[in-house]
Amino acid sequence: MSLVFPHTFIPWFRAVAPYIHAYRGKTFVVGMAGELIATGKLNAFVQDLAILHAMGIKLVLVHGFRPQVDEQLAAKGHSSRYSHGIRITDAVTLDCAQEAAGQLRFEIEAAFSQGLPNTPMANATVRVVSGNFLTARPVGIVDGVDFIHSGLVRRVDSATIRRAIDIGALVLLSPFGFSPTGEAFNLRMEEVATATAIALQADKLLFMTEIAGIREDPDNPESEIDTELALADARRLLGTLPAPVKPTDLGFYLQHCVKACEGGVERSHILPFASDGAILQEIFTHDGIGTMVVDEKLERLHEATADDVGGILQLIEPFERDGTLVRRERTEIERDIANYTVISHDGVIFGCAALYAYPESRTGEMAALTVSPAVQGEGDGERILKRVEQRAKAQGLDSIFVLTTRTMHWFIKRGFAPVDPDWLPEARKRKYNWDRRSQVLVKKLG
Repeated sequence: MSLVFPHTFIPWFRAVAPYIHAYRGKTFVVGMAGELIATGKLNAFVQDLAILHAMGIKLVLVHGFRPQVDEQLAAKGHSSRYSHGIRITDAVTLDCAQEAAGQLRFEIEAAFSQGLPNTPMANATVRVVSGNFLTARPVGIVDGVDFIHSGLVRRVDSATIRRAIDIGALVLLSPFGFSPTGEAFNLRMEEVATATAIALQADKLLFMTEIAGIREDPDNPESEIDTELALADARRLLGTLPAPVKPTDLGFYLQHCVKACEGGVERSHILPFASDGAILQEIFTHDGIGTMVVDEKLERLHEATADDVGGILQLIEPFERDGTLVRRERTEIERDIANYTVISHDGVIFGCAALYAYPESRTGEMAALTVSPAVQGEGDGERILKRVEQRAKAQGLDSIFVLTTRTMHWFIKRGFAPVDPDWLPEARKRKYNWDRRSQVLVKKLG
């Protein structure tokens, strides 16, 4: 029997709670590469989707079937042919695609029907709805290549899909569309997911892919994943890349993420299906695991307003309770809110600090410097410190000081030096708590 430790579970659950609240009732379109199923990860992924469904998130799942179609073709002695990154769908390939799609829909629906004890599917009821929601048109002949039964999305029946997800069903889309005359066309999962997300004006488009995301240095496969990519930066990056052909090409999924954001989808994501629970980690943690493309950066470092008082109180309360910070009343924070600098991500405050100036002594106190445990070690403290230093300089101050009982080494590493409490400005010295015995550290501002 596994044990749940309150000292780790409770802070984690509290950190997740703002996202649960923020995403209830939102619409997510998930594009799932066929390789995810081919590598045996379907059941675990379906359980993660069941968790999202239980939290009130409306889901549309679009499955790919690239490896499954290749397997069917190989069994019939027929080779796969591509051009411009699109499969050329002749009559044999169309039959294989239809067989593969039918088998995959059966497997996916079966996975959502498992109510296994001791799994996220226990007591879950996820109704899966499929249908002819897509109208398609032929790709036609491009640069002399006839794509035959390969198609492009002409229209998404968003009204019917919306009705289905609004009553709690999960809509499952296969990459097939039909012309008004009933002709079937083989579509690309990525295009179907993007077109559907735009038609629904979804809150998120998430691709479960073969790649880890977009790296900060695209030419260095060892560089860190860029967890948040502004739409303008994503466009610039695409402009430097060759036309993507394979799913592992850097721009293959990125081009669809850009198109989705340009079409009104708030955020689009590239996630590695190889990482267990990747979709949960991306949605419910600060930095996620893959790359998110967003029209504007979600992380903001800014001067606080009255709207931030509640978030600041929620952030500092655990530190006041364990004695790291001196307790501050809400009325005090409301009164001094203009002194605060905060760092927020997607509307949730993860760090703060206040600057109290003593102009007569040409110094200022940086108080209540706090960074959420969920993001400690990621540089937010240094960013807040730098902003407070800038604010102090703008006010004509020559130094800033802090009072601390537990984090003196962090400040010393960043240029602060310990001084005797008698150094404090007279107005601050009168409020110094000699029982608390806080260390005073000062940093000269160059």
